[in-house]
Amino acid sequence: MTLPPPGTLPERARSLAKSLGVDLPAHEGGDLVVRTPVTGEAIARLKAQSPADVAGAVERAHAAFLAWRLVPAPRRGEVVRAFGERLRAHKAALGEIVTLEAGKIRSEGLGEVQEIIDICDFAVGLSRQLHGLTIASERPGHRMMETWHPLGVVGVITAFNFPAAVWGWNAALAFVCGDSVVWKPSEKALLTALCCHAIWKTTLAAFPDLPQDIGELVIGGAPAGEALADHPRVPLVSATGSTRMGRLVAPRVAARFGRTILELGGNNAAIVAPSADLDLAVRGIAFSAVGTAGQRCTTLRRLIVHASLRDELLARLKSAYASLPIGSPLEAGTLVGPLIDGAAFEAMQAALMASRSQGATVTGGARREFAGFGEAFYAEPAICEWGEAGEVTRHETFAPILHVIPYRDFDEAVAIQNDVPQGLASSIFTRDLAEAERFVSAAGSDCGIANVNIGPSGAEIGGAFGGEKETGGGRESGSDSWKAYMRRATNTINYSGALPLAQGVKFDIG
Repeated sequence: MTLPPPGTLPERARSLAKSLGVDLPAHEGGDLVVRTPVTGEAIARLKAQSPADVAGAVERAHAAFLAWRLVPAPRRGEVVRAFGERLRAHKAALGEIVTLEAGKIRSEGLGEVQEIIDICDFAVGLSRQLHGLTIASERPGHRMMETWHPLGVVGVITAFNFPAAVWGWNAALAFVCGDSVVWKPSEKALLTALCCHAIWKTTLAAFPDLPQDIGELVIGGAPAGEALADHPRVPLVSATGSTRMGRLVAPRVAARFGRTILELGGNNAAIVAPSADLDLAVRGIAFSAVGTAGQRCTTLRRLIVHASLRDELLARLKSAYASLPIGSPLEAGTLVGPLIDGAAFEAMQAALMASRSQGATVTGGARREFAGFGEAFYAEPAICEWGEAGEVTRHETFAPILHVIPYRDFDEAVAIQNDVPQGLASSIFTRDLAEAERFVSAAGSDCGIANVNIGPSGAEIGGAFGGEKETGGGRESGSDSWKAYMRRATNTINYSGALPLAQGVKFDIG
């Protein structure tokens, strides 16, 4: 397998961006390098916006919010519906941008755009269902109710590995809830953000009677993110990234009593029980462990296998791994694309070295080099075989490393699964109904996502997405995640003409 000739991909990326409405030259002339991990080549060098620029974007978004919150929710949904339709029209081009900038194989790049389309569909329906409650009052002639109102400016900070979808999860819900959005994307995925923003602005321009600044984009590094987290007109910050990043963002927002939705590290496990369908398990494990080159927050990182199955399952997995096509994600048939950059490859090698020093037997993990492309980092997925899990297995490494850990009884398996600081996604492969039910019970997995007979990766938008412990506790996307983007008011309405007090309190003044 070969990589495209030098210069091909930067030219292609710039052409695609222009076709999607991005005026790239207007953003160039700075130190932020837009790079494709497919070949390691630079696409553009963009100017970073200052904290003052971020403040200006927030102020514009706040002014727009004051009008947008008064627009009926179904009308707001109509705008989101139009955005989803425009994304459908440009799905192929935007999906290719995701592949070029994040290194995802073509089907995953397209799938990421489909996630935004799906959440737009979800949000359109939601726009007619933003419901509260009617609550029984103990006082005669009184009615209590709960209503939900738009919150304000939502700050969205996203990571490189899902450069479009995570913004889409947040923005689609925030928009129908009556909020405005200021988006600060990862410095490693700026081109995708510019393309999404251009499509959004073109969509909104077709509604000239509505405020045009409800969706703002800021380009920058850590100072831009800090300015967004600190701004008093941003009542909610949704931040996706590492646990380290969350530890920086959360206290800044909390210091001004703002809210956060944190989607942080995952150290996800799958249990393979004695009754498991191994054919099914191998397919589920392979996708979850090596899809997106191990760079999903839900990537399978720990495989907890019953001792009686260990040797057979390892043999099957090693055979599957040996057949994985590794190379350019633009080529049909490729299943494992590049790591995002050299730092990711170095982190992978450090984790493998630590695994060896702590007693694991390591298979794979070597670099796949392509002549003439020294800045492209492709790696063979690695399997680390443990007798007893070492300390390195408690830490997330954003790379295709699978730690295989044996267990002897179900309680031990669950204990191993839960004995890490993170709590995002988990799964079990079993045909034992009791085991499956115990796994998803209160005494089972402690993660925000607990699956049966599928891997931990590949969530649908209909469910709430997020995790516990150091994963941050936030929830995005489906179910009732929309409530995080609104403020709740409890109302008591007295239509009786009298003034009885609750709890039997008497306060007669004559």
